[in-house]
Amino acid sequence: MNRVIISPEALRKNYQAVKGWVERYGSSLTVVTKALCGHLESIRVLKEAGVESMGDSRLDNLKLVTESGMEFERWFLRPPHTKELSEVVAYSDVSLNTELKIVKNLNAEAEKQDKIHKVVLMVELGDLREGILPGSLVRLYEDIFHLPNIEILGIGSNLGCISGTVPSADQLMQLVLYRELLELKFDRKLPLVSAGSSATLPFLLQGTVPSQINHYRVGEAILLGTDLINGGIMRGLRDDGFLLEAEIVEIKEKSLMPSGETLEELVPFNSEEESDHLPGQRGYRALVTVGELDTEVSSLRPVNPDYRLAGASSDLTVLNVGEEGTTLKLGDSIWFRMGYSGLVRLMNNKYTSKVIAT
Repeated sequence: MNRVIISPEALRKNYQAVKGWVERYGSSLTVVTKALCGHLESIRVLKEAGVESMGDSRLDNLKLVTESGMEFERWFLRPPHTKELSEVVAYSDVSLNTELKIVKNLNAEAEKQDKIHKVVLMVELGDLREGILPGSLVRLYEDIFHLPNIEILGIGSNLGCISGTVPSADQLMQLVLYRELLELKFDRKLPLVSAGSSATLPFLLQGTVPSQINHYRVGEAILLGTDLINGGIMRGLRDDGFLLEAEIVEIKEKSLMPSGETLEELVPFNSEEESDHLPGQRGYRALVTVGELDTEVSSLRPVNPDYRLAGASSDLTVLNVGEEGTTLKLGDSIWFRMGYSGLVRLMNNKYTSKVIAT
């Protein structure tokens, strides 16, 4: 059986570390849980670790959290569909927005539900995901300013989310200046400048993030410990919050080179096959029943550094296990760490069980 093993200790350690970094600079933190795909047991681990504010990009997940009775400040992290606005108001306290029509309709829904709904206006700073064009920001703000059931909590931006744009002090300072402009023009304080992310944390620790950036939305660094700027794991964080345990279903000594003619067109998925094997070279290969149907196999990293991914199909992954093949046997487990894309697909995969470590 294949399982994702979730470590409460590692998640608690990472959350407390990131929270400490953020609070040291006078900022607040929302933990992004969208990679957990609504897995309530994992979210409960974060709750027990002290998380008070969480964000997700799926309303189904926010609904599950709401109905579970766990109390969070709930952020909805993607632009809402026009037909789901009643649920946005019902299941989130804060949503990220860029379109006037959507915010006006949120205001109408909030009035129906007798609520004040908070919004963060997202500004385009160069990553080319969602964002209000800076030249339109003042006019949009003015149109939203007087809506009675909408509270503008602040302005924000996404960097490093789709185009790989590395957050820079100049870009972040632009956002700070936009807030100052809006505060002066409309004589109302905007509490939050929400532009912190896992990609911003290394710069925060270097002291190069403008002090006015005072809200962070962090997922990957807390879940996996990843340093998105320098590579590897951030100092003080752990990378074993989520481990994949996969069972060996075949272990044999085989040729390390395929026989006969090969065509790339016949390979349905990108292969990690090592290319430096010699004709006739042999070695031990282990098969585990995790494939591209389950996760992004190239995102997996065997915990044992002597193991190498050799390739994967929809249902199986092959590993070259070297001399270890003489001691491995059917039913043994191979353990993997994973990247963010691998985690997302595993947590969204109904074929792989998720277990909280005790």
